[in-house]
Amino acid sequence: MFWIQGTPDGVIFKVIVQPRGSKNQIIGLQGDALKIRLTAPPVEGAANKMCIEFLAKSLKVRKSDVEIIRGQGSRTKQVLVRSASRKKIESLLKAESSKVKAQR
Repeated sequence: MFWIQGTPDGVIFKVIVQPRGSKNQIIGLQGDALKIRLTAPPVEGAANKMCIEFLAKSLKVRKSDVEIIRGQGSRTKQVLVRSASRKKIESLLKAESSKVKAQR
């Protein structure tokens, strides 16, 4: 089950990043985390920067509202989204997982 926590600051959830992918996309769930594939390599913060940009675009929020709060040097991260609700993130997950299933 997807782990997501509402806080006074926003919503926190887990993300597993797969760097050096062929394109930026949400893969679906892996365990309790949202798995995303990014084109950026995992060097000098490039994948973290791309992760923030991709999640902001997917959730339709500003980049400044997305912050990696844990796991900057790891593939597994905890992300805080300040201006999103739990419902918004869950609906994104449903929509994106439907797209992934349709492509298979």
